[in-house]
Amino acid sequence: MTKFIFVTGGVVSSLGKGIASASLGALLEARGQKVSMLKMDPYINVDPGTMSPLQHGEVFVTDDGAETDLDLGHYERFVQRHFTRRNSFSTGQVYETVIRNERRGDYLGGTVQVIPHITDEIKNRIQGAAAGYDVVLVEVGGTVGDIESLPFLEAIRQLSIEVGRERSLFMHLTLLPYIAAAGEVKTKPTQHSVKELRSIGIQPDVLICRSELALQASERRKIALFTNVEEKAVINSLDAKTIYSVPRMLHEQGLDDLVMKRLNIEAKSLDLSDWDAVVNAQLNPQKTVEIAMVGKYVDLTEAYKSVNESLIHAGIHTNTRVNISYIDAESLESLGIAVLRDKDAILVPGGFGERGVEGKMLAIRYARENNVPYLGICLGMQMAVVEFARHVAGLKDAHSSELNESTLHPVVALITEWTDESGEKIQRNENVDLGGTMRLGGQNCVITEGSKIQQAYGKTVIRERHRHRYEVNDGYVAKLEEAGLIITGRSEDGNLVETIEIAEHPWFVACQFHPEFTSTPRNGHPLFTAFVQAANIYKNKGV
Repeated sequence: MTKFIFVTGGVVSSLGKGIASASLGALLEARGQKVSMLKMDPYINVDPGTMSPLQHGEVFVTDDGAETDLDLGHYERFVQRHFTRRNSFSTGQVYETVIRNERRGDYLGGTVQVIPHITDEIKNRIQGAAAGYDVVLVEVGGTVGDIESLPFLEAIRQLSIEVGRERSLFMHLTLLPYIAAAGEVKTKPTQHSVKELRSIGIQPDVLICRSELALQASERRKIALFTNVEEKAVINSLDAKTIYSVPRMLHEQGLDDLVMKRLNIEAKSLDLSDWDAVVNAQLNPQKTVEIAMVGKYVDLTEAYKSVNESLIHAGIHTNTRVNISYIDAESLESLGIAVLRDKDAILVPGGFGERGVEGKMLAIRYARENNVPYLGICLGMQMAVVEFARHVAGLKDAHSSELNESTLHPVVALITEWTDESGEKIQRNENVDLGGTMRLGGQNCVITEGSKIQQAYGKTVIRERHRHRYEVNDGYVAKLEEAGLIITGRSEDGNLVETIEIAEHPWFVACQFHPEFTSTPRNGHPLFTAFVQAANIYKNKGV
């Protein structure tokens, strides 16, 4: 029967619950367990799809088309399986379902309340994500003490009783702040956080204590005494040089053994050689490249979390330290492209809205005219098409109709009908909810034999994830191709442009999909790996 590990956080947010959860998931998977993971977010938004990346960070997209919290990206990078819309839900989704049930009469005229109706819906969703797995890790978003998280905490308290304590475990992540003036690590915030958790009926079995300095034996004993947690279950999570060393850090303190003993799990011995190889490659690179990432959300690099990690993965698989310079696209519009001149490659990631697009096109033009390796993702591909149309194909007013409705040459436009891989016709228009016009999730793409992107993947049919509304306008493709743009990838039905390249350029590749969502540290991603290899070649030509 499925065992449940409930993960909560205290003291402050952004302590790394997602990394700790994913790392424990990786350890249990390495010991032969079939692991599932689930993130419950306390915001009332149905999903993060319409939230600004500057507020919430990246929107991670699952293969089945769910827009989810970025922690799902951590889960997929650490645990070797793809997650689905069942592995992430919000307060908004829970209330939406309960209200819909009430309107339909499912509650037979009863008063609908947080307990039991909201908590029952939460438990049903947890059980749905757990079905068929040996262990499921359930991460509660937010911090203990937040009013928004209370229904989730109550639900996991109830579920723990229902499945039995022999099948459930509570893991709580807290902060041990270092007070430099006193020269001490303070345990009081952790004590108060656990006290808050216990006040609602949850006694943690394991504490993960984040700190800058190593936890001393006396401090460990004190925490155990005041929180009613076994001393050996007080685990110290130190700031690490790389997040990919966290699985071994937790294993060396016995976390996986402790969890398996507590949940009565019989598992095989552990082999972390693949993680050791990842960490060694990341921390001991032989080469270095400088990559400019030109975007509009650079004030919060978490907005590009999967892209950042994908570049790190590419560095791991090419023995390269990838230094990323985050460049505000708007600054290029006012200050010019001088900042790009010492870079070995340029990447323009996805995004929405008009702000910064002219700066992105300045960067794209610089890469095209100076033979600098270029990778464009989603909007980064669309703006590459617009830039090429304006400055090579002679379509002076070319633009995306998303950004300029009155453009004379909408080389990127809203395609109102297309066929998905199952043969179903999909209709889109501008009058429905934003999510309703999206092309979301994993879809197949057919790529041209001999193209750079085909050489990178080593095959002609690939599957990648999408998150966008507008497409390259097929009515302009012939003119663009005549000017030297190559369409190297199309959707499976042949109707939608998926990838482009420039014939005379050493490495200019752009894609409509988001390859960053399928990159992992152990496997890397062929497109990012090829991009970093191209950056190395470009740099060495200047030696």
